[in-house]
Amino acid sequence: MQASKPPKQETPAAETGPRIHVAIVEDDLGFRSALARALQAAPDMRLAGTAGTQAEGIALLDGPPVDVLLVDLGLPDGSGIEVIRAAARQWPSCSIMVSTNFGDETHVMRSIEAGAAGYLLKDSSQAKIVDEIRSLASGGSPISPIIARQVLAHFRQNAAPAGVGPAGDEPQLLSAREKEVLDFITKGFTAVEIAKLMGLSHFTVRTFVRRIYSKLKVTSKAEAIYEARNQGLLAE
Repeated sequence: MQASKPPKQETPAAETGPRIHVAIVEDDLGFRSALARALQAAPDMRLAGTAGTQAEGIALLDGPPVDVLLVDLGLPDGSGIEVIRAAARQWPSCSIMVSTNFGDETHVMRSIEAGAAGYLLKDSSQAKIVDEIRSLASGGSPISPIIARQVLAHFRQNAAPAGVGPAGDEPQLLSAREKEVLDFITKGFTAVEIAKLMGLSHFTVRTFVRRIYSKLKVTSKAEAIYEARNQGLLAE
């Protein structure tokens, strides 16, 4: 009679070693679910918790600290920056990464000042974000290229001699690309239509729109058009 084979070892080494514990604060259910599935499929990671609002994100901080906290900034009941600030206090050993559509200088710098060590735009794939979580957990500071340019521009402006460049906290003039998006908005085009006309993804166009709103300190298309005309950024 043939001797029976010993049981096959099903647990890879990655699963027996320490895992990266991750929590997500994200109000977009589709994006959150897709990212959660990607994390659960990674043998070296464990999804420790999720939240969909600022209040739920802050409540997560009453539990055991995680290794990486992924935070969206545009939450329905407030800014994710408050979650970052609270996490930096309550979970000092946690690495915090922003994953958002907001790519303007104000949000970038406020997030970094609050305690974020990484900043990714949502045009990154879930697989890319998972890889960046590994980088963050191992001491890196992953950042989207467009965000890196924002940070460098910020420091260049701060290093400029007195009288050179924008003063104080006044909003920056819109870039050529942002003016192009705003021009399409004034003509009544939707984000999807603008994306097709400019050869961009609608996520990228939404990022431009949010950046325009932030720079002009407005919350609607009508306000953006009115303020841009007042500042001479659009032709009458």
